[in-house]
Amino acid sequence: MSAESPYRRVLLKLSGEGLMGTAGYGIDPERIREVAEDVALLVEGGHEVCLVIGGGNIFRGVKGAAEGMDRTSADYMGMLATVMNALAVQSALEAQGLHTRVQSAIPMDAVCEPYIRRRAIRHLEKGRVVIFAAGTGNPFFTTDTAAALRAVEMNCDALLKATQVDGVYAADPKTNPDAERFERLSYTEVLARDLKVMDAAAIALARENRIPILVFALGSTGGARAVVEGRGRFTLVSEES
Repeated sequence: MSAESPYRRVLLKLSGEGLMGTAGYGIDPERIREVAEDVALLVEGGHEVCLVIGGGNIFRGVKGAAEGMDRTSADYMGMLATVMNALAVQSALEAQGLHTRVQSAIPMDAVCEPYIRRRAIRHLEKGRVVIFAAGTGNPFFTTDTAAALRAVEMNCDALLKATQVDGVYAADPKTNPDAERFERLSYTEVLARDLKVMDAAAIALARENRIPILVFALGSTGGARAVVEGRGRFTLVSEES
């Protein structure tokens, strides 16, 4: 592991939308291959890696509820979508030669392990990449909150939030090119300014457990490792701004 990096064990949070690539829906095999290569470089650098993946490329519970579906049922459908994404990413990671495990908060023994904290930690210690699926297993909680929760439970040194832009901005830089970009923020500033980094519950969990959040752009191979080793372009959310 790089001597410069203080982050030995990390959790990488990917949005479901990030797996679509240039498609408007579903899973882009090329994008998943790029993600797998990125994770492989992290592992090669001596980092222990776990992942949480959203399901918005397949089904969003909030959208389903907005269209008249029962919110609880819609959220459970969203959780199942994250399992589909987890299995796709697992396949791509194993094609890179990595040893992996998928653990689901909703037991489904035919396709993956149930989430068991001690077992997951043991997998990480053995160098396996662990993918946490089905969110927290409860409706009304996002995969951002699941990512923060699992990062705390796994005793991670950092939470890497992969997005479509290279950090945190005061407004959407795609629609406002003059939007201010932040190099560093405190958890309190993120909440007070309602910056769309992660949802409030996730930020609160990270703050209470002092887990730094590194927000960076998904897309360039080696980007996650560069961020973890302090060489990449990212926004750091931590105790002090």
